[in-house]
Amino acid sequence: MLQGDAPERDLAAFVLPELGRLQDTGDQWAPYQLLDQDGVVVDPVRVFFAELQAEDKPASTVRSYGMDLLRWWRFLWALNIEWNRATRTDARDFIRWMQIANKPQRLH
Repeated sequence: MLQGDAPERDLAAFVLPELGRLQDTGDQWAPYQLLDQDGVVVDPVRVFFAELQAEDKPASTVRSYGMDLLRWWRFLWALNIEWNRATRTDARDFIRWMQIANKPQRLH
């Protein structure tokens, strides 16, 4: 391990908790909100969604990014990492976990 590196995480045993949610608002100015486990809007994501809208992205794009961000924030919440304190190592571990995690089967 290099100096400054975080200890290895047991990603094989990690289970992403179902904290928070992406909510369809029905509001054309803010079609989706990412809510934390207490139902509070996650402000950095709200700002990002506003930027997407300013770039004339459709609501479907906001939703797609929202689902990805929900997984990222759940990962951070599960490991008690503040979003603005996340490191490259945290991002690496999230990507590694995404590669090995069981993908839930969803009914369409």
